[in-house]
Amino acid sequence: MAEPSKVIHIRNVGHEITEADLLQLLQPFGSVSKLVMLRGKNQALLQMQDIHSSVSALQYYSGVQPSVRGRHVYMQFSSHQELTTDQSSHSRNSDQESEPNRILLATVHHVLYPITVEILHQVFKAYGYVEKIVKFQKSAGFQALIQYQSRHEAVEALAALHGRNIYDGCCQLDIQYSNLSELQVHFNNERTRDFTNPSLPTEQRPRPSQQGFPDPGGLYPFQQPGGPYSQTGRAATIAAAFGGTLPPGVTGTNERCTLIVSNLNTDKTNEDKLFNLFSLYGNIVRIKVLHNKPDLALVEMADGLQAELAVNYLKVATLFGNKLDVNYSKYPTITPAPDAHDYINSGLNRFNTNVVKNYRHCCAPTKMIHVSALAQDVSEEALLAHLSEHGSIVGTKLFEVNGKRQALVLFESEEEATEALVSKHATPLEGSTIRISFSQMQSL
Repeated sequence: MAEPSKVIHIRNVGHEITEADLLQLLQPFGSVSKLVMLRGKNQALLQMQDIHSSVSALQYYSGVQPSVRGRHVYMQFSSHQELTTDQSSHSRNSDQESEPNRILLATVHHVLYPITVEILHQVFKAYGYVEKIVKFQKSAGFQALIQYQSRHEAVEALAALHGRNIYDGCCQLDIQYSNLSELQVHFNNERTRDFTNPSLPTEQRPRPSQQGFPDPGGLYPFQQPGGPYSQTGRAATIAAAFGGTLPPGVTGTNERCTLIVSNLNTDKTNEDKLFNLFSLYGNIVRIKVLHNKPDLALVEMADGLQAELAVNYLKVATLFGNKLDVNYSKYPTITPAPDAHDYINSGLNRFNTNVVKNYRHCCAPTKMIHVSALAQDVSEEALLAHLSEHGSIVGTKLFEVNGKRQALVLFESEEEATEALVSKHATPLEGSTIRISFSQMQSL
């Protein structure tokens, strides 16, 4: 075997295999920093963030035959220790480029999180004035057309964003110039947006036969929905984070984002504590405790899959002595209001980064909590003093991962661990704001 390297050499890569397929094979082991597709040789070179990640991947695939789209592929360490920028497909070959144009075509690979018009606008507006956006589904996956005011802005955006991830570890941008001269946008809605004309109407909801990503006015020809990142395909991608299948009871097809939580302990529960609990399963948009029924709360999550995970895992949860009842609400969203707490821009939303890892760690409440972001010199006594008011602690274990101080804390019951999590997540301890989640480990 060749000397260990961050670069993995993959053979038997057929023309039907995409960059996204290879990323799905290797991103569970760590971040992929560079990727070269050697189409003429049916090979690929892929550079992991560190040697530990590449060694873990090759150790795993030495016992499991990797297969992509029905084709076996073969992996080994490359003789390259690093891929240069020129080698990487993050720098496009000139013969593959279209003539520079103010309209960009962006394909998003390895989609593990919803990509909205607002998210695309936030990403691309950093490089100039974005006039219009059209997003749609094609056989290549999720795609979008982004029209800038000038060609110079589009050139800067392509140079800066091609090959970058929108979220940590996923949603990689593959950008090229479009051959269109102008986007024709007739509606401002979740699929198309004209930022120069905010008075455009919204489109009526599509008929059932048109569900998915309908053709936006025939602007760009594409196949019918059902590509790898349609609703079903996205659930399959998420399933990979859980080891190949979605958790029992989770279908991946739910589209309802707002939950109603009842039987709350009105003396001890508030919006922030509910946020700390429900954010384990996805990003939170808003939470509203009903003042006329203070034992009820509405929780709006970022998408239907995350809402389904929360329902699935919290159906047996007990919080402050009360067994929670978590169901889907009849309301599609929570209307912004003074009594509705807005978390959409909160830096405490867990799924803004490390998306795959966060899905992988989803579970029902356990007796064991994992505490991270600890101060390097924190003592076991300080940790116990911070958490012991919430129940009987059976044991603790302090350790380091990649130089970062972490801990496992075992309580006598799931209820005590849940109370500690909702009360002490994102609280300061010896100068650091700690993060708490449930651990699936059974013992210390």
